[in-house]
Amino acid sequence: MQSLPFALDLAGTFVFALSGAMAGVRRQLDLFGVLVLSFAAANTGGIIRDVIIGAVPPAAIDDWRYLGVSLMAGSITFYFPSAVRQRWNPVLLFDAAGLALFAVSGADKALVYGLNPIMATLLGMVAGIGGGMARDILLTEIPTVLRADLYAVAALLGSAIVVGAHVLQLPSGLAALVGAALCFGLRILAMKHGWQLPVAGAGN
Repeated sequence: MQSLPFALDLAGTFVFALSGAMAGVRRQLDLFGVLVLSFAAANTGGIIRDVIIGAVPPAAIDDWRYLGVSLMAGSITFYFPSAVRQRWNPVLLFDAAGLALFAVSGADKALVYGLNPIMATLLGMVAGIGGGMARDILLTEIPTVLRADLYAVAALLGSAIVVGAHVLQLPSGLAALVGAALCFGLRILAMKHGWQLPVAGAGN
């Protein structure tokens, strides 16, 4: 199961790259702009995670596969945008998948580097939301995490499952899959039903 966190990391990189590239295509950016956005969305969360825990240079910079996966996803989206369109808003759908995968892989890596359970849970959340924040900031939008339905909460749930399983000495691979599924499911349900935390000024 040692390869599972790495596989989840690359999978998260791919789907976050799709979300970044799709957002770039919608804004009618050129090829370079779309690829920059796909890399930023795919790797910012992982870079933040690795810098915080001291895993330097970050995997996204040290391992060519992260760049390769990001550029592949960006190129596919740029040249075949219809291939990644779905019934759901594709940016939000891929973002939800990336959020889930990075939350669990981030928490797992934090535990490997010796962080305590609380901080590992928080770092999993940070890893999950980092890519979406970078994408939105580059597009001069308010980051989804500051305005969307249960975004950070879903990431916290996914990372907490991984950390809880570690504390209870349960199988880490199964916990990662369950955590990712629950995070993704909660995010999708929140989008579908409009679940959200209280909004500033809503009662005025």
